[in-house]
Amino acid sequence: MHDLLIIGGGPAALTAAIYAARYKLDALVLADHIGGQIAEARDVENWPGIKNISGMELMDRFKEHARSLGGSIAQEEAKEVVKDEMFTVNRKHKAKAVLIASGSRKRKLEVPGEKEFLGRGVSYCATCDGAFFRDKKVGVVGGSDSAAVSALILAEFAEKVYILYRRSEIRAEPHWREKIEKNSRIEIIPNVNVKEIRGDKRVKSVLLDHGKEIELDGLFIEIGTVPFSGITEMLKVSTDDPGYIVVDDRQATDVQGVYAAGDVTTGSNNFRQVITACAEAAVAVRSIWEDLRKDG
Repeated sequence: MHDLLIIGGGPAALTAAIYAARYKLDALVLADHIGGQIAEARDVENWPGIKNISGMELMDRFKEHARSLGGSIAQEEAKEVVKDEMFTVNRKHKAKAVLIASGSRKRKLEVPGEKEFLGRGVSYCATCDGAFFRDKKVGVVGGSDSAAVSALILAEFAEKVYILYRRSEIRAEPHWREKIEKNSRIEIIPNVNVKEIRGDKRVKSVLLDHGKEIELDGLFIEIGTVPFSGITEMLKVSTDDPGYIVVDDRQATDVQGVYAAGDVTTGSNNFRQVITACAEAAVAVRSIWEDLRKDG
């Protein structure tokens, strides 16, 4: 029997483990992958106190911090949860409360060729696969910070990088836009949508919605995220239309004993950053501690 089961392995989950240890809660982190999406980031430049660090190293530090305080972390996917007088996950882990910090996953483009060429030119991670496109032509679909960062990473290897965005102007932070404007290898093609990814054994081109076809060796998809919500459906907590968990200012859901933090929630004005995920986790654990004390 635990006080708290934390579902997820990213910044929110690991921060929750740290705070749970400080509040003397018996907590267990369950995740099939420790680190979350941020672990794929080559450079994290907005974590206070550290000018630059890789996402993997930052998450290793989170994990080390949690374990140094006695936090328990199990590399195990939460596949099943049952709620009666308590919560039971995977038929063996029991707890008085559950914190969902399962994060989000990359959104798919959902066009012909995307599945067929996955790993053969189609990628969702510039940090992981950028080096395979040295002196090649690649495209990045999207206009957010993640799309901008991906384009800059790819420009270190590729001969040419096209940012393909459906609006007239990319919406990345001014910091990233300025870097893109100064990079001669990057070209923004606005007001377009990718309709099809073409090739034979590997990607050779993409067809845009205005009929133009661009020759490319690779396509990196950065069009946002969707919540990872399998456990959410089992617990029947309320979500918004895209599927993000609705939380109050205590990070509580509308199901007693269930809380949520990080990218999977509607919190922090939908500003899904490592720092907001960590803040939500800290608030959630304090709320859980208060509620467990009140319930005796």
